[in-house]
Amino acid sequence: MKKIISVLSLPLAIAQLATAQQKFSISGTVTGQAPARYYLQYNNGEKYVTDSAAVINGRFKFEGTLPQTTPGVFSAALSKGLSGDRKEQAYLFLEPKAMTITVQNGDLSTTVLKGSVSNEDNMRLEKEKEAATAQYKPLLEALRNEKDHEKSAAIREQLAPYFETNSRLSRKFIREHHDAFLSLYLMRFEVGSMSLDSAKYYFNGLNTALKQSKDGQQIAKEIKQLEDGSPGSTAFNFSKKDINGQPLALADFRGKYVLLDFWASWCVPCRAGNPHLLELYKQYKDKGFEIISISDDDRNHDAWKKAVEKDGIGVWKHVLRGLDMEKRMKNLPNPDDTSDHFGIHSLPTQILIDPKGIIIARYGGGGEEHEAMDKKLKEVLGN
Repeated sequence: MKKIISVLSLPLAIAQLATAQQKFSISGTVTGQAPARYYLQYNNGEKYVTDSAAVINGRFKFEGTLPQTTPGVFSAALSKGLSGDRKEQAYLFLEPKAMTITVQNGDLSTTVLKGSVSNEDNMRLEKEKEAATAQYKPLLEALRNEKDHEKSAAIREQLAPYFETNSRLSRKFIREHHDAFLSLYLMRFEVGSMSLDSAKYYFNGLNTALKQSKDGQQIAKEIKQLEDGSPGSTAFNFSKKDINGQPLALADFRGKYVLLDFWASWCVPCRAGNPHLLELYKQYKDKGFEIISISDDDRNHDAWKKAVEKDGIGVWKHVLRGLDMEKRMKNLPNPDDTSDHFGIHSLPTQILIDPKGIIIARYGGGGEEHEAMDKKLKEVLGN
């Protein structure tokens, strides 16, 4: 595993394609033992809606308005979070039209929504992903229940191959379905782990309406951020307090080659790469080379400081990325988030900046990237 996705999109956080409200309805039928009520949660483009419908003689109905297709959660009972248990919740793609739902014996894993093309697309894709999904579910449950920081990191590492398998299937769908809403939805998840060229390729393949939608505009913004953090661009001049509470600005290091190391204490491949960074720092620190590690540990300062001490990397500079999770959840601007300015969505990522402040290389943190970084540093700083 070379990378860990640092921030994932939320299932219900996707914006709407348009703003004009249109009516939708869902007529439901349930056989066998059924709850007294079913619940439907979705974003109608103006607010987050939680609706409920009473079950009478095995039938129920939801009605509302949507600007266009949107993901939603159908459940038998409300909970504080999305459990992911298909017997308790079903993820659906709602469209502004008349739809039907059937549930067998009150088991939500049997839920079938008809009348939504996007939902049918998603069901076919989920069928292709079943093998990997079935294998990683126990790991996801273990991750939810694990309180130990380092054990959680190890579980994330085990999950990575399954996520990569599903990611390949998602990208295949996007390539083959340029007009599908689901392709746009999947892009929100995939763009963070794509290279700049790949992101442009997949995005440019979508039809014009999807690209011009609110979500399309958001994806375009993320691609622009990735471009701003890629070779040829001038590096964003951030200012922070370092791990010791001292002021630090990227501009202070003009005249040096600077490696920005985006990492986290919980990121297994990041920690595994630290010995290599230590070797590079020892080799080049007296030749005009500096490392600034930017940690994704804003919510756990103790873990950040312990990792720096344990890995012996306190010899170079350390700052936090500046993530404000409350702002992110509300989709509000977070200008202090350094990762956003460099288009960082996966860890580890390293960005090499020349003495004039221009980005000259970007690396994903794996073994072959280490070799490329070594070659580049040897080229610019000598043997």
